[in-house]
Amino acid sequence: MVDSTRTSPIDSELRRLDKRIEELIKAIDQLKEENRALRQRQDILTAERTSLLQRNEQARTRVEAMIGRLKAMEHSA
Repeated sequence: MVDSTRTSPIDSELRRLDKRIEELIKAIDQLKEENRALRQRQDILTAERTSLLQRNEQARTRVEAMIGRLKAMEHSA
């Protein structure tokens, strides 16, 4: 007759593996959430960068126009 109160090495190993699998699943879930948040942040930063590049280009165009007007005023004076 087998003593059911004692755990076999196989049962212990299975429990250990089950616990490790649960830990890995939690780690994967956490990494998925972190990855989602990072992608969202990257999208926001990319949009912000595009906006800043457009504003920079507009400012450059205005400055060049002002320089052109100043040069024209200088030549006409």
